[in-house]
Amino acid sequence: MGPFPQVLPVPDALSDTFRVIDLCGVLLNGILGGLIARRKNFDLVGFIVLAIITATGGGILRDVMIQAGPPFALTDPYYLYTACLGAAVAWFVPMNGRRSRRLLVVADAVILGCWAATGASKALLNGLGLMPAVLLGCLTAVGGSMIRDVSVGETPAVFGGNKLYAVPALVAALTQVAAVHAGLPDAYAMVGSTAIGAGLCLLAYWRSWKLPVVTDLERRRLRARTPATPD
Repeated sequence: MGPFPQVLPVPDALSDTFRVIDLCGVLLNGILGGLIARRKNFDLVGFIVLAIITATGGGILRDVMIQAGPPFALTDPYYLYTACLGAAVAWFVPMNGRRSRRLLVVADAVILGCWAATGASKALLNGLGLMPAVLLGCLTAVGGSMIRDVSVGETPAVFGGNKLYAVPALVAALTQVAAVHAGLPDAYAMVGSTAIGAGLCLLAYWRSWKLPVVTDLERRRLRARTPATPD
């Protein structure tokens, strides 16, 4: 009899799969950066710059902080080309329909989980500890959008008042670190971490979950101090 069929993909196949997801994330975030440029009425240069910043900013920051050679987004030409392709898509396609927005939300959630997991994984592979790995996982996932928002003169969306975004990235990075420390192969840990981060991000979007901000706490204190009006 021949060998048993392999049920689970081998790690190399998973690595190739995550590379495809990674490039899809670059394309998606390039489109998102381009859509911000469209809202700001930028020219084509603005589209390209915002697309590259959004798509590669987090990964470049991660690689610079790890100091394990040049940033991967600068040594692999596919990343910059794919980000520019995202800018071109945003330039020619408005994407104002409900179906397009829903697709972008789902894709963004998957990429968020994937980038948080890959960022944490790369930190662990370079000998960093638990907290640095979690930090770099989150930075990989949200760093590009933070730089983009600052570049256009806006407060970064991850700083509050919006649906949960940094929290799902944090959970995905923590899951990756915990799974690797538990002995699970890195590639399989990334599958679970990506699914958990994406699922939490989509659930937060669907349920409109937000973290409390300072004004919320002040309002609650004011209500607690204000006596109830008698009927």
